[in-house]
Amino acid sequence: MSGGPDAVLVMGEALIDLVPSPDDPGTHRAQPGGAPANVAAGLARLGTPSWFAGGLGGDGFARLIEERLVSAGTRLDLCARSELPTALAVADPGPDGTGYHFHLQDTATFRLPERTADVGRFGAVYAGGLAAVVAPAAEAVAATARASAGHGVLVVDPNVREDRTLDSGSAVRRLRELCALAGILKVSDEDVSALWPGAAPEDTCERLAAENRLVVLTRGPAGSTAFGREFGRVSVPAVRVEVVNTIGAGDAFMAGTLNWLGDAKAFGGGAVRLSREGAAEMLTFASRVAASVVARSGTEPSRPGAGPGR
Repeated sequence: MSGGPDAVLVMGEALIDLVPSPDDPGTHRAQPGGAPANVAAGLARLGTPSWFAGGLGGDGFARLIEERLVSAGTRLDLCARSELPTALAVADPGPDGTGYHFHLQDTATFRLPERTADVGRFGAVYAGGLAAVVAPAAEAVAATARASAGHGVLVVDPNVREDRTLDSGSAVRRLRELCALAGILKVSDEDVSALWPGAAPEDTCERLAAENRLVVLTRGPAGSTAFGREFGRVSVPAVRVEVVNTIGAGDAFMAGTLNWLGDAKAFGGGAVRLSREGAAEMLTFASRVAASVVARSGTEPSRPGAGPGR
């Protein structure tokens, strides 16, 4: 196995989203998902070397997940394997976004070994999603994140929602601890309100960025903002597209951000350094990648043209 300064190790869950068919809402179709798996596949499709460290089961759903990741170009050397079934997330789209009902217990999806010995081979390590709060994966994710923070750039997307915070007390504590380790923190306005209530999301992001990390705040159709100690605050509008699908848009934005940073050689030294112009270019690129998912069904992003400048 190899890695490299522009390669990303993605740790977390790969599961199956059961999504209502657009032609028959009473029928659900199986779609490979899970925020970390979406990010790993998105990175590979955009041209960033990615390794997925998740748990794969012994059923047909696991084979569907594996085919999706392999076809994207993601390496699976660090996956754990078992004969247990794959976790399911039943999607419930609504006017305010997509909610989920989860079937997680006794699945292969959250049987993850820690990867502390492997983090030094990668320019960045991504952690987040359900695996950060669901046992037994949560302990492995936390250990790997701590090791990563001491070697390179730890990237965290807490991806917390009311329907994903299965045990609000311990889940919030775990996610806050993970965010405190991050060199790059990507959060939605919902994430910030859930984890740090009582303050405006922008004020919280500014405080977190002052602790020498890059913070990216997304607001869906309202656009995105980057916060950094060197450049302050930079915002860009969302790309205007006809919305067909919102599932995986945030993960595509995350993949676009990391792809841009990898191409810009920004992972060196454990801290991300960006100019104000670079931060704006990064957000614009990531927004265009997210738009490529929103404008059609499915969660596979496409690369929207030229790479980054600084």
